[in-house]
Amino acid sequence: MRCYTFLVLLMALNFLSCETAPTASNLKLMTYNIRLDVASDGENAWTNRKDFLTSQILFLQPDILGVQEARPNQIEDLKSKLVGYDYIGDGRDGGKEGEHSAIYYATENLKVEQAQTFWLSPTPNEFSKGWDAAYPRICTFGLFTKLDNQEKFWVFNTHLDHVGAEAQKEGMKLILERMAKVNARKYPVVVMGDFNVEPQSEVIAVTQTVLSDAKELAKIKFGPNGTFNGFKFENPVTRRIDYILLSKSSNFKVEKYAVFSSTIDFKFPSDHFPVFVELKL
Repeated sequence: MRCYTFLVLLMALNFLSCETAPTASNLKLMTYNIRLDVASDGENAWTNRKDFLTSQILFLQPDILGVQEARPNQIEDLKSKLVGYDYIGDGRDGGKEGEHSAIYYATENLKVEQAQTFWLSPTPNEFSKGWDAAYPRICTFGLFTKLDNQEKFWVFNTHLDHVGAEAQKEGMKLILERMAKVNARKYPVVVMGDFNVEPQSEVIAVTQTVLSDAKELAKIKFGPNGTFNGFKFENPVTRRIDYILLSKSSNFKVEKYAVFSSTIDFKFPSDHFPVFVELKL
């Protein structure tokens, strides 16, 4: 009888431990340079493509969406159309002014623990332009908790300068330094955005000691290699300048990587394609 009771108790303890142990769950991430709202784009202006772009996002349902080039009115358009999402991030001109590198997140699946925006310059905590950059550049980051299993992870979203080679390299170094500084507890980290450089660049080389390219890790890959289309439907898309990078020390497993080149009536929703990954965390 005592032996039977002991076995029942042991089975119950095993059952409880299985129930309470964290389980891996899917996490969908997306980076998207949405192209700023500028009237000179004519038929490709924001008013003519925002419904296409937002419906594409809602169809793919990323848990995390990092955007670049989003002006304040575009931030509000996304906020109103992306039902079930909220965002973190300030503009590059300070407060809500200027282009944002905002991070939208699905509120049903994620909770924000910390959030901050800093400038890519020698004075990162104040409005500033760094090195040989053509414009002020920023990085927004946040610490997120997955509500289904309480796993925590960091996301850094940025838009590196399109002209200054030094600003690109030093900006990425600054991001990696901030990543190391805030991540004392060694949570998984995602760095995403429009880096304005191709994979063989020195900027990507700088990241390779601590970050891995999600594309290289993915079990399944889909779509074109290039991510910048320039609204030129008739031309091949070869320039890959948008990335999702993952900390090497993390327990991310990349199930899928995709670049979506969707069109309606030979029109793209942006001059960049979105990069999408599905992970297990």
